[in-house]
Amino acid sequence: MQYIEYRRKSSEQDERQALSNESQRLELERKFPDLHPTTIDLEESKSAFIPDNRPKFAEMIELIKSGQADGIIAWHPDRLSRNEIDAATITYLVRTGVIKDLKFGSYYFDNSPEGIMMLQSALSHSQYSSSKLSVDVKRGLRTKAGMGQLPTGAKPGYMNDKYAEKGNKTVQSDPTRFPLIKKAWELMLTGAYTPPQILDKLNNEWGYRTPKHKRIGGNPMAKSRIYEVFRDTFYYGSYEFPKGSGVWYDGKHEKMITKEEFERVQMLLGRKGRPRAKTHEFAYTGLMNCGECNAVITAEEKWQIICPSCKLKFVANGKTDCPKCKILIEAMVNPKILHYIYYHCTKRKNPNCTQRSVEVSKLEEQLSDKLKRIQISQAFQDWAIEELNKETDVEVNTRNSVSASLKEAHKDVLTELDNLLKLKISPKNVAGELISDSEYLERKTSLLKDKKSLEQKLKETNQSVENWMTKAEKDFDFARNAPYWLENGSLEKKRIILAGLGSNPILKDKLISLEVKKPYRLIEEAIKKSPDIGEMFEPEKEAATTNENGVSVTPNPIWLLG
Repeated sequence: MQYIEYRRKSSEQDERQALSNESQRLELERKFPDLHPTTIDLEESKSAFIPDNRPKFAEMIELIKSGQADGIIAWHPDRLSRNEIDAATITYLVRTGVIKDLKFGSYYFDNSPEGIMMLQSALSHSQYSSSKLSVDVKRGLRTKAGMGQLPTGAKPGYMNDKYAEKGNKTVQSDPTRFPLIKKAWELMLTGAYTPPQILDKLNNEWGYRTPKHKRIGGNPMAKSRIYEVFRDTFYYGSYEFPKGSGVWYDGKHEKMITKEEFERVQMLLGRKGRPRAKTHEFAYTGLMNCGECNAVITAEEKWQIICPSCKLKFVANGKTDCPKCKILIEAMVNPKILHYIYYHCTKRKNPNCTQRSVEVSKLEEQLSDKLKRIQISQAFQDWAIEELNKETDVEVNTRNSVSASLKEAHKDVLTELDNLLKLKISPKNVAGELISDSEYLERKTSLLKDKKSLEQKLKETNQSVENWMTKAEKDFDFARNAPYWLENGSLEKKRIILAGLGSNPILKDKLISLEVKKPYRLIEEAIKKSPDIGEMFEPEKEAATTNENGVSVTPNPIWLLG
């Protein structure tokens, strides 16, 4: 018989432990020395998990169907197939006698109905093992991504923690390359350098070389790689996994740039597409309504570039070159980048609404002005909390009296419930002479309702003073720190400020108005009515640790809480 010796090795993750093609050849030659010299030799490095992916496998099947070969020699059934279609092809050709014999280096095949059944089981198990391993690996990678760790290889400027155990390796900043890649970003952000110019500096002036591994590495960065770096969201802390899935994660690695800096570089690169599906995040969307038509206020972002050559100002989004002089954006030297965020009415309730948009900086100037009217110093906050604590002692005494009264009433209800039950089960009440079933049920329901109500009041009474003090401390903390949060805080902080300052924010004629919450409204009124204590309310430029004790003219802080 004429045999075909088929060897396969995949470079995929799930076959790292499989014998190499050369090792398979040597083992098969050792096991079948008589057959080896006359075999047709076929070898390939392809995955068997996908049908129609292996040209040598297809050639082998055609040779057998055409009668040029009778049998197959392979190391194991999983070398022939890891998918259902190819497995069915092999077993069908064996069952119909087209393949007359199969020989394996690590598996015994008997050409009988039982042997064919066992072969089918071995091929199915190979397919199952591949599928299960693929699912397990993908699940593990998704878990790692969800923990803020990039599941793929480290990016330029970063390195994997080689000392961590397998599966728990983290991405760390490469002490040698991180500063160089960061410097490349800084040059790109100036707008005075193109990527090829930066690459030249990176490789030839700063001596950048890729990390060395066993067979690769130690080379300058390639031209295509510098563009990949400048287009990679990983550098500001966000990555998509798997690629193209639309699922994004926030990494725990050290960020090299901010998101705003990344967006600016994308404008400088003149990218037609966006590096990720853009889901804009704005601080105040969904919180305000239009003062004319009452529709929701939304926001939009605009990027513009002033061409350094012809001075044309144009919208940068979706452009790769200047519409007038056609110079590529990435080739521009020192182009002026303009970035705006506008808030405006959605006009969903009235398409003819006349309200115009307002830039976020103008909107935040108004919010800042409102916050400064209620801003207090650390010294005042400390004094006010101290005074509140004094008032708390009075409140505690009152609470204790109320609590004692409620406990007594609760005890009486329990006693009544006990007496009611005794009355119901009394030997003298066999026929309902003392209390009928309906009277018992009605009275019991009423007492249980009273019991539940008293228990709730007891709970609320015990918590009332603590809740009151906690709210007071939060209100004072907001009044002292909100202006700083507005200027330096995250988008979430800014949302909290607008939502916390008041209710029903309205935007009309580019002006924001809202109903300031009572505690802050009273603080504002106190400052207006008592200008002689204004200094106490003004925040210190440094940490407020000193203040005159002349606070007797300050209004009682109790009413500041409303």
